[in-house]
Amino acid sequence: MNEIPALTEVLRNTFQNLINQFVEFVPRLLGAFVIMLIGVGFARLIAYIVLRVLGQVGFDKIGNRLNEINIIKQLKTEIKLSEIIAKVLYYFILLVFIKAATEKLGVAAITEMVASLINFIPKLIAAAIMLQVGVLLADTLRGAVLSVCQSFNIASGRLLSMIVFVFFLVITVISALGQAGINTELLESSFNLIIGGVIFAFAIGYGIASRDLMANIISSFYTKNKYKEGQIIQVDDAKGEIIKVDNLSLTLRTGATTTIVPLQALQMKKVEIFDTPNAV
Repeated sequence: MNEIPALTEVLRNTFQNLINQFVEFVPRLLGAFVIMLIGVGFARLIAYIVLRVLGQVGFDKIGNRLNEINIIKQLKTEIKLSEIIAKVLYYFILLVFIKAATEKLGVAAITEMVASLINFIPKLIAAAIMLQVGVLLADTLRGAVLSVCQSFNIASGRLLSMIVFVFFLVITVISALGQAGINTELLESSFNLIIGGVIFAFAIGYGIASRDLMANIISSFYTKNKYKEGQIIQVDDAKGEIIKVDNLSLTLRTGATTTIVPLQALQMKKVEIFDTPNAV
């Protein structure tokens, strides 16, 4: 019989504790709600002021420069920096008030999460600025390479300029991610391997393609003092007078025609000299 009063006492104490906690929680909830209302209003006001001020000073001209880049055009999007900055500032201020509201509620887990987001935003802004400057620099270098290639009539100028643009863009993206606090070791190692492979393949391909050219250039160091204009020589079945000697070849006048002999061939074939030019 004594267990029933004890059980009643336990239930009454439990119910009283719930009421007390609820009474204590309601003011904190109302305070957090008021803080959020003030935060939303203040964030909107500041964002609106910043948007109008940046629009008046012509800050969006930088965004217009970005919109002219081909890769941005292909994304079919328009960058308006004043709106982006105003929106980032809005959410930053809002997060500050959310942190204050969660502290008022006493929810430590949510407070720590919001605090980490607040600390991340400055890093994100720095990474965005770095990315913007890097894209502009990469596009400027692309235009410079294209102009140089066009001035020298290089057919692959557009391809070379795009390679330069992509190269500096990738470096910029990796640097921006690192500035934002993201681990980029894997990206950096992969990028270095790709660049190394491309350079190695290009070096091998270029070396194979230009081996005859290099052989002729090296041969010129050994033959330029042996053969002079005016000499009559015979190489295989070609016999004639030397009318020109340059760094890669030797030109013979063989009757009504001319014969061009690579300097490399003079090192590998029998050459007969019939006459030498008269000394001056």
